[in-house]
Amino acid sequence: MKQNILIGGAWPYANNSLHLGHLAGLISGDVLARYHRVKGDDVLYVSGTDCHGTPITERAKQEGKSAREIAEYYHNEFVETFNKIHFSYDVYSETMSDYHKEKCKEIFVKLYDNGYIYEKVEPQAYCETCNKFLQDREMQITCPECNEITKADQCGNCSYTPTVEESKSGDCLECGKATIEKDNKNLYLALSKFQKEIEANTDKYKNTWRINARNETEKYLKQGLKDRAVTRDIDWGVEVPIPGYENKRMYVWVEAVLGYLTDTMKICEENGTSWRDYWENGDNKKIYMSHGKDNIVFHSIIFNGLLLGLEDNIKMVDTIVSTEYLNINDEKISKSKGNGITTLEMLDKYNPDSLRYHIINNGPERKDTNFTLDDFEKTHNTEILNKFGNLINRTLKFKGLEEIVKANLDKEVEKETEEAYKEVAKHIESLEFKAATDRIMNLVEFGNKYYDEKQPWIQKKEDEDAFNTTIYNCTYIIANLSNLFEPFMPASCKKIREYLGLGEAKWVVADIEGNVKLEGIEPLFSRI
Repeated sequence: MKQNILIGGAWPYANNSLHLGHLAGLISGDVLARYHRVKGDDVLYVSGTDCHGTPITERAKQEGKSAREIAEYYHNEFVETFNKIHFSYDVYSETMSDYHKEKCKEIFVKLYDNGYIYEKVEPQAYCETCNKFLQDREMQITCPECNEITKADQCGNCSYTPTVEESKSGDCLECGKATIEKDNKNLYLALSKFQKEIEANTDKYKNTWRINARNETEKYLKQGLKDRAVTRDIDWGVEVPIPGYENKRMYVWVEAVLGYLTDTMKICEENGTSWRDYWENGDNKKIYMSHGKDNIVFHSIIFNGLLLGLEDNIKMVDTIVSTEYLNINDEKISKSKGNGITTLEMLDKYNPDSLRYHIINNGPERKDTNFTLDDFEKTHNTEILNKFGNLINRTLKFKGLEEIVKANLDKEVEKETEEAYKEVAKHIESLEFKAATDRIMNLVEFGNKYYDEKQPWIQKKEDEDAFNTTIYNCTYIIANLSNLFEPFMPASCKKIREYLGLGEAKWVVADIEGNVKLEGIEPLFSRI
């Protein structure tokens, strides 16, 4: 049955280039979007650039530029990166757009009017030397979980997110002096009021979540949800539409996650459809959120709290697709170390489909994994080129072959192909993308084995009908690989379908209708 599918990809901060760790955390969203489109579902895949907050203002100070200049520069770079890696966003926006800001203000007022945002005065970290209240990213503390020195917004070692209480004292990162506590007035989200509803949602869907998402969410729920400040003392961000708070801005963790909603509203307005088709409670709807493990609670708890606070029959996020960390050459990616390989650097040198496949098949789906160029090149040469590329080349570029002649389909080939669709679909819907790519590659290996056993180079000389049957069956496998691999290697699959005169990818067994003339066949992959 056709479903309405909403997929949200985490919003990257516009303060640095996208490294391979970002790609590993985000690519699941594109896999799911492409899979559900091929299945025939109604899909909206949305994301954008997180343009506000302290990370951007810090970068602007370092470079002597305005925060807007920094945000625009990295937003444009992100768009270039996602286009080159073939991400299929329906909307990729930016949080500094007028539309997003105005919709966030409307939502903020509704939460305030519903009684879920309230005023509170409490001590906050204050730097007497710099004469200002400090945001969490502007100070460092000792992590309460692992005792490592870290920024107060989130531990860089164990990913723990400190509470407001734990972030009240530390050292100012700008001047290095110890902070004091000073009363400050802010608006708070009454997150604690949603404890039972979020617990119920987590319990209902947790068996489909990755284990890190279940564990992290349940940890916070067991501690008891605590109210969180939704305003901050900063001049770069979305204005707070509540009297008396004109000089403060919304916390980015509020307005950035609301971008999933504002993106949907915008594209539906443009298309003349209703955003409620994706967000209102009802049957045959699914909401995925794709991100790294450091973003889990912002989607499984905080975002769901904001949705509940609207009191508007809005569906909560039901599927959390969170990855572990991707390390580079056995080191955790660190901006201070500068050891991250950017995605654009890889795309300037290598085939984007090969990079997609390697990150999915060897990435941090269930545990932290390590990336090296040697491993990547090995995957490309031995898996993608020698197996997948070889099957295509030896079949479609057979010497003297000008067309694929319609012939009888081998029952074993038919059965193996049909089973592949069932098993790959099961793996993808269970968020087991590595297992899905392994299963498709098994079909590739089956095709190569079939080719070798039939020996078409001998059949061509001795039995033309047998030769045509072998080539037809191998082409049948290749045609179906272009459907099965579509969520993972879309550019290559599109090229295969063009060669064979096939239409758009579909999640049904593809057949070769009549004879197919072969023209302009070129190798899809080159050896590194």
